[in-house]
Amino acid sequence: MRLVLARHGQSVWNQVRKFQGANDVGLSELGRAQAEALGRALRAGFRITAAYVSPMCRALDTAEIALAGTGIPLVPIPDLRELSLGEWEGCTVDEVRARDGNPYHAWVRSPLDCPPPGGEPLPDVCGRVQKAIGQIGASHANGDDILVVAHGGVISVYLCHLLGISFNSLWRMRIDNCSLTIARPPRLLSVNDTAHLPNTPNTAWFDVSGSRSASTGTADAGPGGRGRSDPFPSSDVGRRAPGWSPAAEEQRPRAAWSSRPLPPGPASAVPGESAP
Repeated sequence: MRLVLARHGQSVWNQVRKFQGANDVGLSELGRAQAEALGRALRAGFRITAAYVSPMCRALDTAEIALAGTGIPLVPIPDLRELSLGEWEGCTVDEVRARDGNPYHAWVRSPLDCPPPGGEPLPDVCGRVQKAIGQIGASHANGDDILVVAHGGVISVYLCHLLGISFNSLWRMRIDNCSLTIARPPRLLSVNDTAHLPNTPNTAWFDVSGSRSASTGTADAGPGGRGRSDPFPSSDVGRRAPGWSPAAEEQRPRAAWSSRPLPPGPASAVPGESAP
């Protein structure tokens, strides 16, 4: 099975930088345009034979738009839902930053050790996501291209599992709205391909330094928006090289999970545009 992981399009809470987590929030107009672009990329580069999706409307709507006219049925799987952020849900990034001790800063650096109050434990999230992917894989043992439309937190947790790294590294990975991440479990092929998306203002994930602008000169997007200064231009990260194709990607001697390596240290974390 080749697993084609897509994050949902921008939601209306992503747009205003609110933590959404378990809240069922719909797509923004930009999110719908991103889903249409995702559909074009899927038709051009993959032979999708089945599609599984989080039951949350931002993921369901993304999948329905992307697969419109294909006849491919959507199979909702509750275990693909976004992780809960507990007491932070419905708050903006700035509101959480303003709390005693700036818990947002601690969470960005160590999400396993410093979770939101009442949030879903990351090992529990990983357990249910592994279960869902395992069930999907058991139904598609013949090498099919299988689409999974889910969430930034869910995809990032699964990548930590594939890479064998701590969940404290969760937000060092960038997963943009409607980006594509490809795996043949347990092998990871590519992460956060955004070449198919319409041009939008540069956004970046976590600003752990408290700065309001990235090295690209853009304001941080925050999780709602996962906002953080990104040392790499967003036009660069996840872009395909000339001559890229899914088949060529699989022939690479090692997994290429972004067009540039991760920078060292938690202060340089590299997640993508909007938060769980």
